[in-house]
Amino acid sequence: MRRITSRFVLLIATAAVLPLVVYGMVSITSLRSGTGTSVKEGNQKVAQQAAEQVAMYMRQNKRVLQSIGLELSAAALETWQQERVLKDYVLQFPEFREITVFNASGRALTTSAMGDTRLSVPEAAMRSAVSDYIAPLEFDDDLLPTTTIAVRVGKPDEEIGWIVGEIQLEELWKMVDQIRVGAHGYALIVGEDLRLIAHGNPDEKRHVADPDQSRAGEELKFVEEFRAKKLQTKEYSEGGQEMLAVAANLDAEPRWTVVVEQPRAEAMATAHSLEQQLLVAIFLALLGTIAVGYFWGRGFIQRIFALTRVTRSIAEGKLETRVALTGQDEIRELGDAFNSMADRLVELQEDIRKQERQVMFGRIAAGLVHDLSHPIQNIGNSCKLILKMWEDAEYRDTFRRMVEREMLVVKRVLEDLQNIAKPIPLERFPIELNRTVGDAIEAMQGLAETAGITLKAELTSEHSLVSRRAMPSFPACAG
Repeated sequence: MRRITSRFVLLIATAAVLPLVVYGMVSITSLRSGTGTSVKEGNQKVAQQAAEQVAMYMRQNKRVLQSIGLELSAAALETWQQERVLKDYVLQFPEFREITVFNASGRALTTSAMGDTRLSVPEAAMRSAVSDYIAPLEFDDDLLPTTTIAVRVGKPDEEIGWIVGEIQLEELWKMVDQIRVGAHGYALIVGEDLRLIAHGNPDEKRHVADPDQSRAGEELKFVEEFRAKKLQTKEYSEGGQEMLAVAANLDAEPRWTVVVEQPRAEAMATAHSLEQQLLVAIFLALLGTIAVGYFWGRGFIQRIFALTRVTRSIAEGKLETRVALTGQDEIRELGDAFNSMADRLVELQEDIRKQERQVMFGRIAAGLVHDLSHPIQNIGNSCKLILKMWEDAEYRDTFRRMVEREMLVVKRVLEDLQNIAKPIPLERFPIELNRTVGDAIEAMQGLAETAGITLKAELTSEHSLVSRRAMPSFPACAG
C-alpha cells in the first residue's frame, strides 16, 4: 500500500514539477538574455554619451583656438598686443598651457610663453590639407597627459597661418572619472594609436603612463577588434573578475574610442536577484503542490484502504461490516456498489442456510423413516405371529423382549432427533458380541419365517466384548 501511495504522490509531483521546471528554465533563460541585452544597451548609451562629451570637449578647445585666430587676423595688433591676447586666453582657459601663433611656413610669430616657444606646427598637419589636427598623447615632466592642437587660420597669403595650443588633459581625466556605471563600472579612453589616454578606475590609471601598453589589459585588444568591426561588446577576465565591456567612437577628430566596462556580476546582479526570487517562488510552488498533492492523494488512497479493510472483514466472515465513503466520485460509487454486494451476499447466505435446513430436514425425515420402519415392521410381524403362537409361553417371552428391544430402538432414534437441536457429548461403551448377534437374529426371525427362511446362530462360549481398542473376530453366522 505504501508503494501505491508513493507512486501516486510521485505521479502528482511529476505532473506538477515538469511544467514548473520547464517554465523556470524558459523564464531564467529569457531573463538572462533580456537582462544581458538590456545591460549592454544601457552601457552602450553611456559610452555614446561619454564619447559625445569628450568630442564636445575637444571641439570646444578647437573653437577657442579658432576664435584666437579670428581675433588676431581681424585686428592689426602689435606683437606685444598679440602676446597679451594669448596670455589672456591662457589665463581664461586653464587647460591651455601655451598658445603660439605661426605663419603659413611654420615660423613662430608670437606666443604666450615666457621666452621662446616649445611648440611647433606638426609635420603631419603641414603635409595635409586638414583645417585642424590633434597630435598623439604625450606626458610632461609631472607625468600628466598633454596633447597639441593645431588649427589652420587665415588665407595662404596672410601672415598668420596656424594657431597651436598645448592643452593638459586633467579636465578630461576628471570628466572620465565622473562616468560611473553601477558601483564598480568605469569608463576609459583609447587613442588612435591604441594607447590609453584616460581611465576611470584608480587602480588602472598607472597604465596610462606605462610605456608598455601591452600591460594595459584586454581593453586595448577589445578596442582593436571593435575598430575592425568584429565585436560590439566583449566579456573578458581582468584581475580575476569577469568584465562586460562596450565601446563607442568619437564622431569627429580625434579618432578616439570610449570604452565602458563593468563587472559581469554587478551588471547581472538584478537578473541574479530575479533568478533567485524566481527559483524560490518555483520551489515554494513545487513544495505547496507536493504537499497539497500528498494530502489530497492520501485522502484519495485512504478511501481505497477503507474498501480493503472492509473486504478483509467480509472475508473473515463479518458480513455485517459496511464501508462509509465521502465524496461524489467513482470511488464513492464503488463503495456504494460494494455495500450493495455485501447486502446481496447476506441475502444469498440466508437463502443457502434455508436450503441447507430444508435439505437437513429432508435427510432427517429420510433417516427417521429408515430407522423407524424396521422396528415398527418387526413389531408388526411379531404381532401377526403372536396371534398364531399365543399359547406358546416361550414365544410370548420372545415377543416381549423383541417389543422392548425395538421400542428401545425407537426411543434412541427419538433421542438422536432431539440431540440435533441440542447436541450432547458422544458416549462410548463396550458391546457384548453374543447378545448383539442374538438380538439381531431375534429381530429378523419374523421376516425369516415369513420368507420361509430359517435363521440359526452359533455363538461363542466366551464372553466377548467389542470396544474401541480391541476388535475381536465375529463368530460365524449361518442361515
